[in-house]
This record gives sequence, structure tokens and C-alpha cells, in this order.
Amino acid sequence: MKRTGIAAVVLGLTLGAAPAAAQVKGAPAAKPPLYATTKVEGTDNVYVFRYGGHQAMFVVTSAGVIATDPIGYGRPQAVKTYIEEIRKITKAPIRYLIYSHHHYDHIAGGQPFKDAGATIVAHARAWERLVAVNDPHTPLPDETFNSKRTIRLGDTTLELTYHGLNHSDSTIAMRLPKERILFVVDVLPVGSVPGRGMIDFHPLEVEASIKEMLALDWDRLIPGHPGAPGGRLGTRKDAQAQLEFLQYASETVKEAAREGKCWDDVERDLQLPRYANWPGYKNNLPFVLRRYCGLWGRGT
Repeated sequence: MKRTGIAAVVLGLTLGAAPAAAQVKGAPAAKPPLYATTKVEGTDNVYVFRYGGHQAMFVVTSAGVIATDPIGYGRPQAVKTYIEEIRKITKAPIRYLIYSHHHYDHIAGGQPFKDAGATIVAHARAWERLVAVNDPHTPLPDETFNSKRTIRLGDTTLELTYHGLNHSDSTIAMRLPKERILFVVDVLPVGSVPGRGMIDFHPLEVEASIKEMLALDWDRLIPGHPGAPGGRLGTRKDAQAQLEFLQYASETVKEAAREGKCWDDVERDLQLPRYANWPGYKNNLPFVLRRYCGLWGRGT
């Protein structure tokens, strides 16, 4: 794979990856490059494209490319760069672009993929959402499905499955059975506390959804935002840890809500100390507490 013009972020894309170099004590961590394209270790054709704090998976098959999430919201140059990065690896046609869910920060800007000949696939609910909001930067899906869709292209099989309400009402999981890799966006942050993604989060349903994803056969998880620490991939243990975090947050806020402490007292005073060392704890905890106060303090 060519590396001209990009920085390969190998750190963290393998299980148990070690730091590339020791940091000087007290020195700030080096800022990562704006974007990077990295082959997932142990695979022949699975890549992660990261631009800023968002990332997508693409697969190079013997009959063309399957791409996901153009991540072009407010930054059309990211989509251009994404396609250029694919072209550094293969000149094969881009056959599919798959939307993980309907949120713009992940799927806006896909027109260049469509212009390149890609068929856009998404869950049926994503199509309904996108028709309603009619964003000019987000082309509508060409094909939709409700519960499951299997894409076979060349020597690659990609399974798309819907697991109900969770981070959104249109989120799908994408599984590569041969490579034992799962790509899920926003439902399963790796090693960190969720934040703004809690805004339209479905707290009662998400636990069942995550349990269904854990029941699928996979070993490594590509998240929609770089995993912590170091941009790593996730494991089944990370998915279980995220489920346990949500369960703990839910039960803790429920107890406070039934004492009449939602909203202000909870948002000001409540802590989840067992997760205080997780990245994003300080900034993202208010989003978590507010969402669960919405549930247990208001019933929504």
C-alpha cells in the first residue's frame, strides 16, 4: 500500500498494540495528522480511513470497493481525500457506499461517491429521515432494507443487520464474517464516555441492542470515532464495558431521580467515580446524566 502524502496510524489498530515510542514525561502527546488510511492488521483488504475525529471502514474486493460513511459534514475536502486514499490502493470501481445511520456528521457529503458509480445502501428508517430533512449535501440511499441485508462482492461478504433503537433509530451493524470484524458507529464507543451522541439516544432499548451485537460472531470492532487510547480498535471486552457503563449510569440516575433530584441536582453533583479515568469523563458526563434524567425524571 502506498503511503505517499498520508501518515499510517498503525498504533491501536491491532489488539494489544504497544506505543510506537515512549513519551517524554510531562510532554504533550503529539497531535495526530489530519487524516490517515491504515490497513487493519491480519486482513488482506480491510482499511480504516480517519479524518479528524471521525472514521470509516472500506473493503477492497476482487470486484470493486465497498465504502462506508463519507464523513463529509462541513468538510467536503474530507470526501475528496477519502476517495483519493482509496485510489492510492486500487483503481477498481467503488461499487457501494453504506450509511451507518442517518446522522450528518458521519454520512453527509456522499455525492462524489455516487458520481463515481457507487450504489448507496442504508436502513429504511435512514431513508425516511433523510427525505424529511432534505439536506442538499446528503444524497438519498438508492437501496434500503429493514432487518438484514448481505452484500457479496467478489471474494467478500458483508452482513448488514439492524438491531432496533439505540444511538438512533436507523443504526446498522456491519460485519465481515471471514475477517471477524464488526463496524458500528456511535453505539459502541471504544474506551471512552459517550457525549453528544446521547441527544437522541434510546436508553431503554440500547441495552438489548448491544447484547444482540455481542451475540454476533466477531473479534475486533472498528468504531466510528478513534478508540481510546491511541486510536485503537475495540474488542468484545470493550463492548461489554460500554454496556456496563450505560447500565451503571442508568441505575445511578434512576435512584437520584426517584428522590426528586433531576435535573439540576444530578447535573451539578452526581458523579460516576468508577469511570472517572475514562477519556471524555469530565466533558461528556453531563450529556449522559441529562439523558438518563430525561428517562427516569421525566419518562422520556
